[in-house]
Amino acid sequence: MSTKGRIHSLDTFGTVDGPGIRFVLFMQGCALQCQYCHNRDTWDTNKGDVRKVEDILLEIEPYIRYYKSSKGGITVTGGEPTLQASFVKELFEACKHRWDLHTALDTSGFNDPNKVEDLLNVTDLLLLDIKQMDDEKHKQLTGQSNERILQFIRYASDNKKRMWIRHVLIPGITDDYNDLYALGTFIGKLKNAEKIEILPYHRMGVFKWQQLGFSYPLEGVRTPSDQELKRAIQIVEKGMAEVSLSKI
Repeated sequence: MSTKGRIHSLDTFGTVDGPGIRFVLFMQGCALQCQYCHNRDTWDTNKGDVRKVEDILLEIEPYIRYYKSSKGGITVTGGEPTLQASFVKELFEACKHRWDLHTALDTSGFNDPNKVEDLLNVTDLLLLDIKQMDDEKHKQLTGQSNERILQFIRYASDNKKRMWIRHVLIPGITDDYNDLYALGTFIGKLKNAEKIEILPYHRMGVFKWQQLGFSYPLEGVRTPSDQELKRAIQIVEKGMAEVSLSKI
């Protein structure tokens, strides 16, 4: 195993990035520039520590019994892990061969699915973050169109990949009724969406932007209230229900 990857950081006891207790590997580099990104320091593709797959396996090994007993595994996130698909594929293959470890890929989906097909074949669960359904608003929020992302998710659905869908609720930015309803109808058409999470926007990454000398784009934007979160969930569920009714 000679493949090398650029690594930002790792967490040996993750509990929110897939089922069970997980080893979470943060890859360096991202093609999106999300205005609310809490890992701003992962964007630069030339930074990070260059590590071999075997180096990461040695980091995982001491904690295997915790991952296995909790029905957890390994999650690779970022940055954007599909930018280093060969490395992640080799790592997942090794984890399965050595320990039969559950694998999860936390991705924006901003990649051609045909180019990462081998990686998807060794991925047990996809964690997909749909940031905005309206394409123009998506460009404003991330610097990129959402066309490739939605195509990636449809491909994963058509190929029966298990997936969890996430959406960050940002007051005044991702909370429009029509956008949330469109999100619901989109999710409703997916085949293997096992879990949908509407996550409240938080400001925990602001200090990283400041530390790096960047102005935080969403300065002054507040976190949503519980009532706003409840409203968003209801709208998404309404969109999903409409799809279900149309199939009857």
